[in-house]
Amino acid sequence: MSSSNSPLQRFLSRFILQPPLVENVALPNRQAAVLVPIVAHPCPTLLLTRRSATLRQHAGQVAFPGGMRDAEDESLVITALREAEEEVAIPPEAVEVIGVLPPVTSSTGFQVTPVVGIIQPGLRWYPNEGEVESVFEMPLEEALRLGRYAPLDVHRNGLHHRIWLSWFDDYFIWGMTAGIIRRLSLQVEKYARSG
Repeated sequence: MSSSNSPLQRFLSRFILQPPLVENVALPNRQAAVLVPIVAHPCPTLLLTRRSATLRQHAGQVAFPGGMRDAEDESLVITALREAEEEVAIPPEAVEVIGVLPPVTSSTGFQVTPVVGIIQPGLRWYPNEGEVESVFEMPLEEALRLGRYAPLDVHRNGLHHRIWLSWFDDYFIWGMTAGIIRRLSLQVEKYARSG
């Protein structure tokens, strides 16, 4: 791998050395997982997708590759890798899984586990046209800049929810995806301050 002072190595040391916070929140029983793919360019990027406009749920939204856990999936890591292969043709063996973030709850009632993995540059993305409209990369340093996420407080069914919003080029990143990136940023930032 690259030198110990590269942006990717700095990210990895902070991510691996700072375990995810575990929150005591009641989570749904239905499980899903997403792959949070970091492309190991000299200046690393985060790989994201824009979902197809024809999908029944979350149409046109920016998302990580992922989906519902199948009965055959031995783990949520397997779920994330399987879904990434189905949606954008990332071979599971091309992903170096470095850890997971605490599960989050989706608006559709799933407990979603973000699986963080490193992929090497040069892989070709082949979006599944039925699910993915486009694939794009966002500089990791920019993605992890906390100031780029604006909060929006909403009240639904008598409950308070905070969602996060951000723009990157022509892509509007919000909801669970923005929340996962922001949580990753908070984890890395916490270690940077304490180290």
